[in-house]
This record gives sequence, structure tokens and C-alpha cells, in this order.
Amino acid sequence: MKPTFKNLLLLASMIAQLAIGAAMAEGAPPAAEPIVYIVRRGDTLSSIAWRYGARISAIAQVNNLANYNLIYVGQRLIIPSQEGAPSPQSNVYIVQRGDTLSTIARRYGTTANVIAQANRIHNPQLIYVGQRLLIPSIGPSPGSAPGAHKWIDINLTTQTLVAYEGDQPVLTTLVSTGKAGTPTPTGRFRIGEKYRYRDMAGGVGAYRYHYRNVPHVMFFHGAYSLHGTYWHSNFGHPMSHGCVNMSLGDAAWLYNWAPLGTLVVIHR
Repeated sequence: MKPTFKNLLLLASMIAQLAIGAAMAEGAPPAAEPIVYIVRRGDTLSSIAWRYGARISAIAQVNNLANYNLIYVGQRLIIPSQEGAPSPQSNVYIVQRGDTLSTIARRYGTTANVIAQANRIHNPQLIYVGQRLLIPSIGPSPGSAPGAHKWIDINLTTQTLVAYEGDQPVLTTLVSTGKAGTPTPTGRFRIGEKYRYRDMAGGVGAYRYHYRNVPHVMFFHGAYSLHGTYWHSNFGHPMSHGCVNMSLGDAAWLYNWAPLGTLVVIHR
């Protein structure tokens, strides 16, 4: 059958549409591949979430984690895609006289390391008055709403304390827990007593101690407490007789933030 002009026009139109469809398919972005993160020593679920701008609860859900504190070195975690989720927001802070990276981090509920990485600061001690710092922060989550559940996580392996409102970390800092001969107990406890200042004494022989006017003391299990520490600054290493030693600034902040009954979770 001899092709007519109309048939040729229809055929040309079909070929053109197929070509356009193929070009669109070729240029279409591939489906987003899930990120798989391998847990390293010192990681916490909150630090991994900060790194990827994800929510702690989202990572826990996709990996079927019933306990946010139970992750292990070498574990493979799927980091869910953040498409459609609020993107990380940032603040700009201008360094003032007397500031340190740690005090700035506490003000914004983040860590000195997060700020240092965001601003490519190789030495966290070297900041200067007038310096403009980008402060990365995750958008608000349901857990950070006023009245959200407050709790404290203490990791004996990494010697870190993280204060949470729901699943949102509001303070991350180094502490000093009990030495081998006087370990800090593990488990779930509640803050039962608070004292702005308290003399502390105990132990026998080489383990005997006596400190006067220890600031911002919060007892969570018998004689064990969280408190400010003026006799050393070696935080990040076990130093205590079983209590949780904190810097004076961190202890004051936590004392004012945590009401009686606040949950304290201590683990390795």
C-alpha cells in the first residue's frame, strides 16, 4: 500500500514522541540510593543523625532499633532519605570576648566538633572575637516541643553525656565517670535529690576522698550523683569514685535544666 502524506506525518510524530521519551528517561535522575553508615567507635545515634541531617527517630525506625542507646561498632545502619523533610537550618554566631567553642555549642544544643567541622576549624581552641561561625542545627522535631520528655544518657565507653528533650539532643559533653576500682553503676535511674552545694566524703585507704562545697549535685542512685568538679579538668577519662564528674559550666546548666525525677540512663 502506498503511504499517504497523512500516514507519513503520523509516523513522524510517533518517532518524535519516542525520541523525546527516551531522552527524558535517559536524563531522569536515578532513584535515590539509601545511605548505609557503618558505626565507628565513639558514635552515638544522635551524632550520626547530626552528621546526615536526619532525625534520630527516623534512623531508629528504619533500622528497627528499640533502644536508641544500643548500637555497636561495625553495625550497618540505613540512613533514610530526607526528601520532603525539613532541611537542616543554620544560624550565624559572631564570637564574643570570653567565648569558647564549647560554650557556644551548649548555647545552641550542639557540639564543639559539629561547629568545628561546619566551619573547617582544625584547632577548636583557635577562635577569635568577631569571627562569624555557622551553627548547623536540625529543624524542630516533635520531641523538642515545650514539655517534651527530658532524659540523660551517659556512655561509659566514650565518657560522654547527652541531655535529650524527646529525641532531640540539647547538650553533648565529656564527663569523667568511675575508675576501675570504683565503677559507676549501669542501668536506669531517676534524679532523687538536688543540692546547689554539698560536701562529699567517703572511701577508705587509697580511695578515701573529701571535697568541700561540691557544686550542683544531683543524686540518682544512693550516694552516686552528677556534679560539678573543680579538682580536675581531665574530662573524657574515668577519674571518679563512681559519681559522674562534669565541668563547672556543664554541671550548672544541667542542674538548672533537669527537674527531680529526670531519667538517667547509664550504659557501656
